Amino acid sequence: MNIEFVLVTGATGFIGAHIIDALLAHGLRVRGATRSLAKGEAMIKARPQYTDQLEFVQIDDFEHPGGLVDAVKDVDGIIHTASPFTYNTTNNEKELIIPAINGVKAVFEAASTTNPKIRRIVLTSSFASVMTVNRKAPPYFTYTAADWNPLTYAEAADKATTPVVAYRGSKKFAELAAWEYIRAKKPSFDLVSLCPPMTFGPVVHPVDAVEKLNESNAMLWNVASGSSLPVARVPFWIDVRDLAQAHVGALLGEDVGGRRYTPASPERFSYALAAGIIREEFGGLRDRVSREEQGVDESHGLDGETAARELGYSYRSFRETVSDLVKQALEMEKEGS
Repeated sequence: MNIEFVLVTGATGFIGAHIIDALLAHGLRVRGATRSLAKGEAMIKARPQYTDQLEFVQIDDFEHPGGLVDAVKDVDGIIHTASPFTYNTTNNEKELIIPAINGVKAVFEAASTTNPKIRRIVLTSSFASVMTVNRKAPPYFTYTAADWNPLTYAEAADKATTPVVAYRGSKKFAELAAWEYIRAKKPSFDLVSLCPPMTFGPVVHPVDAVEKLNESNAMLWNVASGSSLPVARVPFWIDVRDLAQAHVGALLGEDVGGRRYTPASPERFSYALAAGIIREEFGGLRDRVSREEQGVDESHGLDGETAARELGYSYRSFRETVSDLVKQALEMEKEGS
């Protein structure tokens, strides 16, 4: 796929910033869409070698995307990672589900009507749009990209529904909206969607204090800080750097258009495993980290091998991911003290 200039939404977020670094390392030009131009400027300042390849535009709200038409001009491809994520909601449908769907529609419509050069959109979906919460083993089963969360729109939007369930619905119905747009409108671009599970690893986006880490990493840092161990909702995970490479492969791969993937490490995780790694790798934390025991859920699997093979990347170990994040967080803590 001959793509040279890429728009990345959610560009100053945890995943988006890693995707930008992976694209830059491939020699591509990148335009990042962000709500905060200050964060965009901070990212450019932190990457002086890429000043000529990296720029940012401000888009405050994808439901009222004033700058989106300008943002898609001249690019050849789009990676859409931006999606609302909060557990502090008073109206799940209004605050999570509708903005996620409208964000996808707005990006696709701007691309379709403004720029016929765009060849592909890569959508960052989620394992939340794949999993069936009540599906139990035995027998052993393996989730693949062919699976869809059976959650209905009515269930996701119900005012009595928890934000966690509503978030799963927002990812599912936003992704469905993307596939439906391709089917109904037949635009000049094709679509690849990625549905990763829990994503961990060091940060490369602007974070001004260790307390401001994104949620998945904050949970690992809480473990390192001596908190009691949370229970993993699923045993599946991916290093953010591997996920960024998966996005590059999804954008540039010749034969992957129209495909859906579930990038995920073959290793299972639990927070007790993370605690054990932290005790072994960081002697100064050994006495404060919990020694609670947790089993690792091996009752079912998730196919991450297809994504790695077809998108051209490999997986880091959980040990490397946890160690790199905790080392960075300790440095951030030291700088902030």
